[in-house]
Amino acid sequence: MSKNSLNTKSSFSVQGKTFQFYDLNKLPKSTNVARLPYSLKILLENLLRFEDGIAVTEKDIHALLNWSSKTASDDEIAFTPARVILQDFTGVPAVVDLAVMRDAMKNLGGKPSQINPLSPVELVIDHSVMVDYYGNAEAFEKNVAMEFGRNEERYAFLRWGQTAFQDFRVVPPGTGIVHQVNLEYLARVVFHQEKNGETVAYPDTLVGTDSHTTMINALGILGWGVGGIEAEAAMLGQPVTMLIPEVIGFRFIGKLPEGTTATDLVLTVTEILRKKNVVGKFVEFFGDGLDHLTLADRATISNMSPEFGATCGIFPIDAETLNYLRLCGRDESMIALVEAYAKAQGLFRTTGAKEAEYNDVIELALNTVIPCIAGPRRPQDRVLLKNAKEQFQTMQSDQKLTSSKQNVTLKDKSFALDHGAVVIAAITSCTNTSNPDVMLAAGLLAKKANEKGLSSKPWVKTSLAPGSKVVTDYLDQAGLTEHLNTLGFELVGYGCTTCIGNSGPLLEPISKAIQAGNLSVSSVLSGNRNFEGRIHPEVRCSYLASPPLVVGQISFK
Repeated sequence: MSKNSLNTKSSFSVQGKTFQFYDLNKLPKSTNVARLPYSLKILLENLLRFEDGIAVTEKDIHALLNWSSKTASDDEIAFTPARVILQDFTGVPAVVDLAVMRDAMKNLGGKPSQINPLSPVELVIDHSVMVDYYGNAEAFEKNVAMEFGRNEERYAFLRWGQTAFQDFRVVPPGTGIVHQVNLEYLARVVFHQEKNGETVAYPDTLVGTDSHTTMINALGILGWGVGGIEAEAAMLGQPVTMLIPEVIGFRFIGKLPEGTTATDLVLTVTEILRKKNVVGKFVEFFGDGLDHLTLADRATISNMSPEFGATCGIFPIDAETLNYLRLCGRDESMIALVEAYAKAQGLFRTTGAKEAEYNDVIELALNTVIPCIAGPRRPQDRVLLKNAKEQFQTMQSDQKLTSSKQNVTLKDKSFALDHGAVVIAAITSCTNTSNPDVMLAAGLLAKKANEKGLSSKPWVKTSLAPGSKVVTDYLDQAGLTEHLNTLGFELVGYGCTTCIGNSGPLLEPISKAIQAGNLSVSSVLSGNRNFEGRIHPEVRCSYLASPPLVVGQISFK
């Protein structure tokens, strides 16, 4: 229980129910809390709620209250997240450790059932599916079957964990990418908990064992990726120790021009922030340009915080947050609580509101964003779409890649494979497959291609791995699934596939030709990382692009 030495406890009512909360507005006027960035207000509330005189002291609270936008702080604070999110690759070891602790408890003569997470923990199985099968109607079922066959013991263990531990649940395979499931289903935005006969409301915060945990920042939820040890500590109720961060404000003005996408925007933002060097800092997006960015657009940006180097890339709660929660079918009482708490706490953004102070401010006019891709080896290496061909030719010349065409025969058809050939075209990863605008654009482009009698090249491995089943539903309802299927973009699974190297093998003749000619072939994916060899060990050049550009299977020659 908090010592509440600054006497900030207050209450508000919504739909006939009263909630207690630690009210930032009750802090001394001299501290001018309103000037603090949104993210620091969340940290401040966390300190107020967990003040115990040991892990969190009144001195820590004053250190944050006295935060200066002029200098970097060397004060250390303890942040206690409300929950922990895991994915199966990096999350399983944490569950194993809990199981080992139960064994130890049993050996000591205690009750194993007493070992449980002290914070809510959710694990989404999404990193184990591979694209073994593609380009046909049976691809999804066959890939899922392969996934279960490869991971039978792990999945059985996780199923046991779900029933054995309290406050621990598992989202099964074939459901969606962890970050999209987190947005659509798991996010609370505002928690409420019964304590000592009263209901306390407080911000949803989290840490996760995936670097792209930051995608949840789009909902105004503070959270970021951590290592396994930090995640386990948080599971057991221990705080994350951190320096009070510098906060970089990123102001958006205007709106995106027609013909540009959230992918173009996020690649532009990534390039800007990598040059700014925001490593170890918070980035906070603000400005009236947010009025023209959907929640999905914001999520596309927040997702790539690791790529631009920041600890987090957070947006404030506003009317768009509420719209998204309603779109996801959330209960109206939950939405009402989010709105009432955010407004009572001074965390709700409105158009034209006074801006907070920041250590530095960057501004981007959204109408200056133009179509682009990133590559061939780093997400921050933005290439204007109109310059893509020239860029690849220059790179080919610099590397002295002379033509080394290899003849390949597939299904009784012969063709020549050369440097620059796109051998993988994947609509994949949490960055873009969670955004309806770009996914529907991909479907519409596929429809136009089919109407003109165009088809995928035989050497291209095509795949579609949506962020969640919602994507399949709206593509079906829009009548676009069949057009994507015709071009070879059949559903291969719901999970993180090509972006983490789970792209599966290339066809043997293609693989042999690459090796024989030492070919520098390419992949095009709607992902967030494109380091050499990450997508596939035989693919040297990988380009990040929007889903419609993936459908276009960009040619660099």
